Amino acid sequence: MPTLVLLRHGQSQWNLENRFTGWWDVDLSQTGVTEARMAGSLMREKGLDFDCCFTSVLTRAIRTLHLALHEMDRLWLPVAKNWHLNERHYGGLTGLNKQEMIDKVGAEQVKVWRRSYDIPPPPLELGSEYDVSNDRRYAGIDAPLTESLKDTIARAVPYYEQEIAPALTAGKRVLVAAHGNSLRGIIKYLSNISDDEIVGLEIPTGKPIVYDLRDDLSVERRYYLDEA
Repeated sequence: MPTLVLLRHGQSQWNLENRFTGWWDVDLSQTGVTEARMAGSLMREKGLDFDCCFTSVLTRAIRTLHLALHEMDRLWLPVAKNWHLNERHYGGLTGLNKQEMIDKVGAEQVKVWRRSYDIPPPPLELGSEYDVSNDRRYAGIDAPLTESLKDTIARAVPYYEQEIAPALTAGKRVLVAAHGNSLRGIIKYLSNISDDEIVGLEIPTGKPIVYDLRDDLSVERRYYLDEA
């Protein structure tokens, strides 16, 4: 039975500061480091093992993966890094404090930007300090200036189908360390969750989600490892 584990990165410094992060490369907070290590310890204690790993090109997800693998004595495992697993791009909200935006434009508007399925935030201005279009890790792609959840799913799910699913089909045990919204996309796809329901799905930081899959990669069981 193929096994897939999804792990949202540990708390980042901007999670701690209540700021919109998206594609901006923010490191883990000290709490996030602890969460990542605890995730690795839990996976080791529960007898999980892996053959390959996937993550984004953002530091908070990469470090979470490395810290977890270190706890498992599995730093040597092959890791594929790809921007398709990046967090949703929060456009012009990037770097802003969430509460300050609520105070400025109202809770309903911020809720639309954060929790609607297909309405993106205002686009990031070209030349903004948070513009990543000239970042060499995105060479050769048109980096977005904003994304809705629907946009994020439209890149995360094809990546799952083209890269992650073949590894599972080949019998490999797979760990994916990524972000709240890219993981929402994969969970939506695997568990057949509706557009309306997926926007309300909360994915806690640093808590491994285990998928026991049938040979055709349909879902036999999904559970949080710490609740097993």
